[in-house]
Amino acid sequence: MDYFSAIKLTEIISTIFYTFLGAGLMFVIWKIMDRVTPFHLLEQVEKEQNLALAVLIGMVYLSLAIIIAAVILS
Repeated sequence: MDYFSAIKLTEIISTIFYTFLGAGLMFVIWKIMDRVTPFHLLEQVEKEQNLALAVLIGMVYLSLAIIIAAVILS
């Protein structure tokens, strides 16, 4: 069986759509987190080398990615 014959156009379009939807939601969450905190997140991580904040942001993104994936798959 040919692998390309099993792929449907609707699956490709929905994958691209949900990829951009997930990336857009992650960007919106980043902007909300940056606005809510009293300091700039990027400045703290890059210039101040705040490793704890970098780990926290990474864990927030990981949990959001799991939630977004679960919502998209349901």
